[in-house]
Amino acid sequence: MSRRVVRQSKFRHVFGQAAKADQAYEDIRVSKVTWDSSFCAVNPKFLAIIVEAGGGGAFIVLPLAKTGRVDKNYPLVTGHTAPVLDIDWCPHNDNVIASASDDTTIMVWQIPDYTPMRNITEPIITLEGHSKRVGILSWHPTARNVLLSAGGDNVIIIWNVGTGEVLLSLDDMHPDVIHSVCWNSNGSLLATTCKDKTLRIIDPRKGQVVANNFEEPVALQEMDTSNGVLLPFYDPDSSIVYLCGKGDSSIRYFEITDEPPFVHYLNTFSSKEPQRGMGFMPKRGLDVSKCEIARFYKLHERKCEPIIMTVPRKSDLFQDDLYPDTPGPEPALEADEWLSGQDAEPVLISLRDGYVPPKHRELRVTKRNILDLRPPSGPRRSQSASDAPLSQQHTLETLLEEIKALRERVQAQEQRITALENMLCELVDGTD
Repeated sequence: MSRRVVRQSKFRHVFGQAAKADQAYEDIRVSKVTWDSSFCAVNPKFLAIIVEAGGGGAFIVLPLAKTGRVDKNYPLVTGHTAPVLDIDWCPHNDNVIASASDDTTIMVWQIPDYTPMRNITEPIITLEGHSKRVGILSWHPTARNVLLSAGGDNVIIIWNVGTGEVLLSLDDMHPDVIHSVCWNSNGSLLATTCKDKTLRIIDPRKGQVVANNFEEPVALQEMDTSNGVLLPFYDPDSSIVYLCGKGDSSIRYFEITDEPPFVHYLNTFSSKEPQRGMGFMPKRGLDVSKCEIARFYKLHERKCEPIIMTVPRKSDLFQDDLYPDTPGPEPALEADEWLSGQDAEPVLISLRDGYVPPKHRELRVTKRNILDLRPPSGPRRSQSASDAPLSQQHTLETLLEEIKALRERVQAQEQRITALENMLCELVDGTD
């Protein structure tokens, strides 16, 4: 009588569980726009969700701790003139988020640690270079201020957000609509999928497709007959891939190994309500004391619900085997170093003592390059600062000085407000 050999894996018993009702975010009008992005982005400080908005596009940014019912007048991030299609947090600054829109632009925003009193309407920078809607955004995993965008014009543009300039434009590699783009771990290569049903591996700095038209998959996994878009999330620390079907009500997860059959089904988390989008928390934002190895933020029609993936363990000690050192918030390269051909692996941190997000860090933009390189708004050639009459140049310099002075004043007021809030908290704690 033969015995079935059970494959040994510490992730065989991973289970998913929805957070308690009071840990959800209620009364959020999740966007109804027809697009295949996740509509949600999360980091250790904030949760961002694309929402319905009249007269343009908007998304809401909530501190992670602000669970429960969200006030209908809660400030939004607005500025796009058409629906927002994708959002992505900067991996090297938890207060910086990029948004892409049907209006063909990308906007980069600085989110304050405090709750603003009114809508945030002024981005740090607007990036203009696509001729059609921009539906995909992805920050470089190791280089500071490097952002990728892909548009309906079948073009991929890689930007230096710190200067507003285009680093690279890949405009002749895809004959049809680009469906998804992903960096590899050190940002030296891109993987893209396209409407022509071709997976491409691209070296963006050489402008070359280095792998294409793979003959046979190393593994083939039959899913189901649903025609919903699958949102894949891969955790390289555990080698687990999570597949979330948009419009589906389940999350299937598989372990990837180096030996055949390569893909091993683990389990399925199922719930009653279909998901309209999904956010995936970076590893540094998880609760290691509870053996949490993944956390999703599932979008319903009017709420966002955390879903926690856990490995059951009896010990309360830090589990070294579950938490190898993981990418932290520090970049390994500057944008010009990466462009010149350098590569570097992510700067890793230990989660043994938990992770505390750094305080607010401002993204500094070099305005000179932005003014020199901003494309014209219409067919008429826009006048650069160097072409303008001396009086106009003087006016421009004066305005920039005034803006700088106002920003410094606002920052000083923000610091004063923070100090007063801290004093108030200390007084309240003292009276308890």
